[in-house]
Amino acid sequence: QVQLVESGGGLVQAGGSLRLSCAASGRTFSSYAMGWFRQAPGKEREFVAAVNWSGRNTYYADSVKGRFTISRDNAKNTVSLQMNNLKPEDTAVYYCAVDRRPLYSGSNYVRATDFGSWGQGAQVTVSS
Repeated sequence: QVQLVESGGGLVQAGGSLRLSCAASGRTFSSYAMGWFRQAPGKEREFVAAVNWSGRNTYYADSVKGRFTISRDNAKNTVSLQMNNLKPEDTAVYYCAVDRRPLYSGSNYVRATDFGSWGQGAQVTVSS
């Protein structure tokens, strides 16, 4: 089992930037893809971004493409989400998660059920 701890959430004005970080401990971090999901009040948890196990390939929801960047450092067991040009609709609790599928070579990361370990969440609030 892997443990995940997020940090970096906060309050920012529209157009601003925030960087979320997620530190992982436990099983072999570098063998699994990592993802970020978010959940706004009254809404279902939705996919935001993912990075494959090697860090070479990244995937984004259309709503954040061009504004958010996901990256990982396998030497430090961390994954980050740089969020630029934030909008009020980005307001949500953001969760990092570990993919269940070791060395997965596909491109399907949108299902939360494919992720087996989750962090506690980090609140991101964007004011207009």
